[in-house]
Amino acid sequence: MTARHEEIADELRRAIGREEYTVGSRLPAETELAAQYGVSRGTVRQAVAALTSEGLIGSRQGARRVVLASRRSQSFAELRSFAQWARSMGREATGHVVSQEYRPATQEDAVRLQLSLGTQVLHVLRVRGLDGEPVLLERTVYADWISPAVAAIEPECPSVTQRLYENTGLVFAYGEHVIDAVACGARDAELLGVRRSSPLLRVRRVTTTREGRPVEWSDDRYRSDAVSFSVHNSIGSNALARMTAE
Repeated sequence: MTARHEEIADELRRAIGREEYTVGSRLPAETELAAQYGVSRGTVRQAVAALTSEGLIGSRQGARRVVLASRRSQSFAELRSFAQWARSMGREATGHVVSQEYRPATQEDAVRLQLSLGTQVLHVLRVRGLDGEPVLLERTVYADWISPAVAAIEPECPSVTQRLYENTGLVFAYGEHVIDAVACGARDAELLGVRRSSPLLRVRRVTTTREGRPVEWSDDRYRSDAVSFSVHNSIGSNALARMTAE
């Protein structure tokens, strides 16, 4: 027999999937949910804990839970962090910062992050893993206004997205992705444990707040033997656009 808190968790997942609670919005308070489902606050707390562990919602001490993602499946129609995606598959996400330094914004940084040329931005090279196996290299440039909060995060933090929400209340709301394939260089081969010139799936992305303010831009390179993406579309809706190579 399914426990009551599991039934409530399922109902909340479906409500989030139907966007009754949209990304960035707050869930009702525990007392409201307890009254809605006719259960104790402890039962609601168990249900909410399950959604938190899956990366669907985030929590901060003294504040109501906020929706961070809309589905358990990974899709380019939604924005989801690597750690949230890993948890949705029952995998453990790991992270390790290889290098981190401030540099003056280049022309590319300035355009992507909507900053003045030369603004000090934070460059981070991070290795991400699934169950301890390296599968992704993230070369991320953070805007000046969020860089201090990122720099303060411990190097082994499994989810920067979650930590930034906990520490600053920041919710990553929108992302633009460009996907192509590249050959693995010597440094990347060493960090990912693959042969030089192996194919990597590259995803270049810019992520913004709900107000459209750029937070970061990143060059992410995935091992092709470890990660794949799927895109669901229809005649009326297509989240993926074809473009000529740059």
